[in-house]
Amino acid sequence: MSTQVPRLFDRLVDDAAVFPPGSAPLAEAVAAHRLHRTAWYAPLVGPLLVPASALDELAGLLGPDERVDVGVIGDVPLPRLYALRDRVDPRLRIRQVEAAVAKRGEDPQPGLAELVGLTAHLEDADVYAEIPLTWGLLGALDTLAARRAAGTRIAAKFRTGGLAAELFPTPVELAAVICACRDRQLPFKLTAGLHHALRHTDPETGFTHHGFVNVLAATMLAVEGAEVAQVAELLATTDPLRLVEPARSQRNLARPLWVGFGSCSMLEPLTDLIRLGLVNAEAPS
Repeated sequence: MSTQVPRLFDRLVDDAAVFPPGSAPLAEAVAAHRLHRTAWYAPLVGPLLVPASALDELAGLLGPDERVDVGVIGDVPLPRLYALRDRVDPRLRIRQVEAAVAKRGEDPQPGLAELVGLTAHLEDADVYAEIPLTWGLLGALDTLAARRAAGTRIAAKFRTGGLAAELFPTPVELAAVICACRDRQLPFKLTAGLHHALRHTDPETGFTHHGFVNVLAATMLAVEGAEVAQVAELLATTDPLRLVEPARSQRNLARPLWVGFGSCSMLEPLTDLIRLGLVNAEAPS
């Protein structure tokens, strides 16, 4: 029943159940991930995201013949990530490794140079460098683009939310980043804050969250050559009509530029896509 999930949403949502705000115990996350991977909406589901420090625990939760696609989040010193290929259990198929290269306000280049070397220690895996949306961003994107053009499997990752207001980029800031990646033909991932399809304000925190369908429509518009202001308009809108039609018209095409995002809930984004009519929950006849 994979035709129920259009190609545009293929592996859009990584399973980040063990990360905040869900923070599920690893055993529960693994059990739920098994269900997601066999459900009718399985094409929507990306790898299970796990901290590097939890890989040994994860291996202990798998059956002898079980295999699981994993996205490793670097919560350990980089030298330990370099040893992943030799140390990881063969039942864990590492599809991607993500790591921050700098804190806000720090020069991202030294950390980026160190992370680039990780690609030589991995097989069949992509590396994503999380770059703060502050000073040094464009230079870091230039470095990533140059390395990628040389054949290195590395791309960008940006934070779109968190526990502080400054971690939520404005529509103009995010639009500028999307267009900068577009200009460099640089794929990117996003993390944090993308809890629902449409832009909305959390009544408890007062933070305004980006919508993942907003990001999708805005990225498609950027790829067509739109300016930052036009891209920002789609990121800022709360009108579903302006977002659904672009996504519906391209639903059978591969998603451009934006790799996807992690969510601590797989069912929340799925439910939003169904409500917007972008995914069909009914079995095809």
